[in-house]
Amino acid sequence: MKGVCYLCGKWTDREKHHVFGGAYRDKSEKYGLTVYLCHACHNEPPHGVHHNREVADYMHRMGQRKAMQERGWSEKDFVREFGKNYLGEDDDD
Repeated sequence: MKGVCYLCGKWTDREKHHVFGGAYRDKSEKYGLTVYLCHACHNEPPHGVHHNREVADYMHRMGQRKAMQERGWSEKDFVREFGKNYLGEDDDD
C-alpha cells in the first residue's frame, strides 16, 4: 500500500506495524495502535523499529499517549491493558 511512512515521511510502499506486538498485537489492532512504515523504518537494521531499541521505545511512548488520550485512561489503566508503563519521569517527547 503506497503512502507516507509514519517515521521518515517518505512516499513509498508501506507495511503495517503494531506498536505493541507479541501478546499485545491483538490489542494494538483493537485500539488502533498501528502505523504504516516503509520497509526500512519497519524491519531493516540498524534503524528499523524491529532492530532499534530507541525507535521502538519512541513508538511505545507515542502509542501509550494516544491510548491514554483517546480512552481517557490513567497510566494504571494503560498498564492493566498493556502490562507496562512506557512513560518515564523525564518524558518530554
